[in-house]
Amino acid sequence: MLKFVKNHMESIEGVASYPMISLLIFFVFFVALFWWVFTATKEHVKEMSELPLDNDQPHKL
Repeated sequence: MLKFVKNHMESIEGVASYPMISLLIFFVFFVALFWWVFTATKEHVKEMSELPLDNDQPHKL
């Protein structure tokens, strides 16, 4: 089965670029997530952490 898939993938022109594109998307996503985590305000993090326990006030989106 793997031999069939490997032979089929080798017949596709430019297939070597797909792993690089996937790695780039993965890297950009996690860099953006890392940036967001370190730039989030303390108030926002505190509000989000208390949200599951807050039953008195209507939820703000």
